[in-house]
Amino acid sequence: MTATMKPTHSIEIKELLRFADRKFKSERGSFLFQEGMVAEELYIILSGKIQISKITTDGRELSLRICGENDICGELTLFTDNPRYLLSATVLEEGDVVAIKKDVIESEIFQNSKLAFEFMKWMSDHFRKTQTKFRDLVLNGKRGALFSTLIRMSNSYGVQKDNEILIDLPLTNQELANFCGTSRESTNRILSELKRDKIISIKKGKISILNLQYLKDEIGCENCSAVYCNIE
Repeated sequence: MTATMKPTHSIEIKELLRFADRKFKSERGSFLFQEGMVAEELYIILSGKIQISKITTDGRELSLRICGENDICGELTLFTDNPRYLLSATVLEEGDVVAIKKDVIESEIFQNSKLAFEFMKWMSDHFRKTQTKFRDLVLNGKRGALFSTLIRMSNSYGVQKDNEILIDLPLTNQELANFCGTSRESTNRILSELKRDKIISIKKGKISILNLQYLKDEIGCENCSAVYCNIE
């Protein structure tokens, strides 16, 4: 079994890069954009990692996905009047990012039917992934939300090592809690239970899954394709 199954994007990134307005280095802890800002650009991630999240009215953070190489973010602002970013994009790992003017992409989509089709296909896949993510968060409770998140992370960043899957992405318990929509205290408690029962192990801030089937059984996993069941 290979744990890592990265989804492939249908959009031809090289074609989009032709319309790049600028290229820059992203710095860990900085923002590509923040919720409420006027939206003028889309971003293509050439390297590094960007976390997309929503801040609730009571100050809690809900992390929705992690963008990596050849991912696009800021796409939800396309074809809207007076657009503002609905989410925030925080740099988790520094790298290179390309910015493309929103109106340039919109104009090209109108003129290029192939690009329009590919973009619609990519957006459809993206919405499907988001829908399944919210389904798991809403229907499975705190434990199920964490189990689902661990499964998704194993599909995105899992590395098979002997009889375990190493999630090769260092995350604090607070960051993990943000993906589950739960508190750090709840996440700590559930992780401790999973460690005690030898379902997972944690070394140097990285989680290894020792019994993936247990997590799947607990949430009634439908064994969706990793193209949709991931954290990206």
